[in-house]
Amino acid sequence: MINHSYLRLFSFCILILFLQACDNESKKGAGKYGMMDTNTPDYAAVEFFQHVYNDKNLNKAIAMSTERMARLLNSYRTNRNVQRHVFDLVYDEVDIQPDTGNSIGRSEFAESAVVTLFFTGTLYDERVEDIRVIEMVRKDGKWLVDKIQPDKYL
Repeated sequence: MINHSYLRLFSFCILILFLQACDNESKKGAGKYGMMDTNTPDYAAVEFFQHVYNDKNLNKAIAMSTERMARLLNSYRTNRNVQRHVFDLVYDEVDIQPDTGNSIGRSEFAESAVVTLFFTGTLYDERVEDIRVIEMVRKDGKWLVDKIQPDKYL
């Protein structure tokens, strides 16, 4: 009887592991702990850059852009070209965090916002850190990337 109960327990554990393995749609949120509110300009800016650095094409980043930014991204065609020529910021692997220290005001009612992002990553096995300031606009309730300010203003 004891062997039979161990067999049931073992079968139950295997079933649980199997069901968890089937859940491949786990989302990684933005922000340091993945808990950033999804309806903020900070979240949209981080997601935009995640699409440029981690996706195979620019389609999702273009969908998160104003018409002006979308034309610019389309003209460079590939993610690596956008990183190199538009952002002047190339990484092999990158972690992107918003500066939440200067979030003054209520972004839920704003029509535009300026977001500062910190980039930490590697390029050719060397650690690279940088910062970018992104101008965001809200259209139809959705935050879109409008401009990326040049380095000389930082």
